[in-house]
Amino acid sequence: MNKYLAPIAHVWVGLRLNQIGPLLSLAACGFFAWAFIAIADEVIEGETHALDSAILLSLRNPQDIANPLGPSWLEEAARDFTGLGGYAILTMLTAATVIYLLMAGKRAAALLVLVSIVGGALLSTGLKMGFERPRPDLVPHATRVYTASFPSGHAMLSAITYLTLGALLARVEKSRRISAFIMGLAIVMTLLVGASRVYLGVHWPSDVLAGWSVGAAWAALCWFAALQLQRRGQVEKPGETSLPPEADSA
Repeated sequence: MNKYLAPIAHVWVGLRLNQIGPLLSLAACGFFAWAFIAIADEVIEGETHALDSAILLSLRNPQDIANPLGPSWLEEAARDFTGLGGYAILTMLTAATVIYLLMAGKRAAALLVLVSIVGGALLSTGLKMGFERPRPDLVPHATRVYTASFPSGHAMLSAITYLTLGALLARVEKSRRISAFIMGLAIVMTLLVGASRVYLGVHWPSDVLAGWSVGAAWAALCWFAALQLQRRGQVEKPGETSLPPEADSA
């Protein structure tokens, strides 16, 4: 009996795994999109101002609000963390990933990564222009700012970039433990970037929560698209390339 049931069970498990990925990505996209809409609605109505202000002030020295709480090295570390979500770092990281995928023969995957991250950057710019929320003025900024406040571009773009690249690397890794470590690292980096923006006084906490939410929603949507394109053979699956065998082995 077992020798007849084993192949059927194997196929059933494979189908379940193929179905659960798209379902989870769509569910995540819907949840985080709803979270962003809810936060945006509260921000527009001014319901978040009191809590935002209380959190910002709680992170400052009461005797001198120009200084964040904690030792000087912590403020310097926050600047380093915030740099991980800067346009220069994320652009360099994206370019390096795209070049690597092209060299590995994964041309469609390279295009997907490029479209996902560039599309997220354009979405971030559009949202900032649409909401035009002023930056916090309760405390002095500990780093320079150039754009509107809502949503946090650093939080949003770090979520898009690190979660997208983390999912890509986790998918090609055979070990589940290593895959979990990669995704965990991507999440931690995203959280550190967003938290540093609040600590440095350049964003309201609701800006960062909104940035994380819409960034995660966009990353989940892009991952859903990647899974669908892989099923249709339009994006390379793990271990596949778009190069001919002789070019791949050269």
